[in-house]
Formats: sequence, C-alpha cells, structure tokens
Amino acid sequence: MTRDATDATGAPPLVLTVAGSDSGGGAGIQADLKTMLALGTHGMSVLTAVTAQNSLGVQGAWELPVEAVRAQYRSVVDDIGVHAVKTGMLSSAELVETVAELLAGTDAPTVVDPVGVSKHGDPLLAASALDSVRSALLPAATVATPNLDEVAQLTGVRVASEDDLRRAADAVLGYGPRWALIKGGHLAGDAVDLLTDGSEEHWLRAPRHDNRHTHGTGCTLASAIAAGLAKGLTVPEAAKAAKEYVTGAIAAGFALGAGIGPVDHGWRFRGA
Repeated sequence: MTRDATDATGAPPLVLTVAGSDSGGGAGIQADLKTMLALGTHGMSVLTAVTAQNSLGVQGAWELPVEAVRAQYRSVVDDIGVHAVKTGMLSSAELVETVAELLAGTDAPTVVDPVGVSKHGDPLLAASALDSVRSALLPAATVATPNLDEVAQLTGVRVASEDDLRRAADAVLGYGPRWALIKGGHLAGDAVDLLTDGSEEHWLRAPRHDNRHTHGTGCTLASAIAAGLAKGLTVPEAAKAAKEYVTGAIAAGFALGAGIGPVDHGWRFRGA
C-alpha cells in the first residue's frame, strides 16, 4: 500500500540522506536532495564529509567528526521522524560503524549506496573501511546498490558481462542486505541492472544514451529508490520507478565546467 502524498500535518513522505557534500552540486547530498524533491518527498540530510569537487574531479575531502554525524542524525530522526534512509559517502571505518549502529535503531527501510570511488576515479572510501561496510553496513540495508567497481572492491567478483551479474548479486547478498541491485551501467549495450533478493529476480533495462554528462548517477538512483520506499512502494516497484527517473535524468544530462557534467534532476519539469 502506498503512503498518502501528505500526512495529517501536510508533510510529504520523509527521506533522510547520510552522505558527503559535492560542492559542484551534481552528486552527494546535493543530488540526493534534488532527487527527493523531484519525486515528491521531503529530503533531510546528515552531512558526513565536505568535498572540494567540480566537473573535473575531487580536489579535496574532509570527513566530519563522528560526534557531528551522530548529532545530526539524532536531531532529525528523534524530532521529525523518517520514512526511508539513504546512505552514501562514508569514508572511514569509524563513520561506517557509527552510521550502521544508528540505522539498526531506526524503523525505516534503508538504501545503502556503498560509495567507493567518484565518477572521476577519486577514492572516497578508505581501504580500512571495507571490512566495516561488509560486516556492519550491508547487513543493515534493505537494498544495497553497488556498481561494478564497488562489487569488485567489496567481494572480489569482477563482472565482464550480463551473465556475471547473478554471481555478483549472490556475493553481495552474502553480506546480509535483503536485496541487492547490481548496476551494470559499465557494461556494453543497454543499461541493465539486476535486482534480486536471492529468490526473485528483476532485470531493469533501459536504452543507453549517448551522453557523457552522467555525474551523480549512483547517488540519484539510490535516492530515488529511497523516495519510492518512503512512499510505501515495494522494493521492486521503487527500483523500477527509480530506473525510469534516472534514465530520463541521464538523457537530459548537461555540460557544466570543463569536464563531466551532471544528470538533470529536474528533467521532468523542463517541459512544464
């Protein structure tokens, strides 16, 4: 059953993102909040890191203290409440473990985007944090949404074709998330993702758009799934709707700066 567009107070469904900031506005907290707004939910944020970032890459990153992350989370959840949570950049083992502990005490579905590297190849997760992602964060996930590089980083499974996506999903599910969405965007051909809980499979396909401006794709997809879950959709329903939204955002991605521009989070409003 879907949740009403607004509750008795007039508030839309509530989604919380726990992630880093992208000063260029294409990914991270900024992409999350834009996505949540575009999909009719109220986005809230827990900032985990500040980055100096533009279309060319990440020039610097500064992690926030664990106490600041915990205080932000408790401030929002204890007063306002939340219908779904999305996690993104958690750069250290201490941060990963703190956020996993907070999630364990929150009665809301969680989408874990295990961010390892930026679109430009800049590392955003310390190698020492990988064990914490496997042992603490993934077990707290309703849905985990790794791309192929992150699958390899977390499980050692390397995906070269569609046939390998099941093997990748099995490896990720072995760490405890209820569902795994393996993003096959780096493969040739159509953009195909595999969503599975180990018993049922959903293949999400979309045409590949000839557009290099795809910064923020992973953050956007995970946030769109969280928005769907906040509305009361099932995981397969939320993933299908998110795939449709992010495909349109990629098609409308635009140039920004001298490098890779962002997807267009407001693409559905441009023709209004």
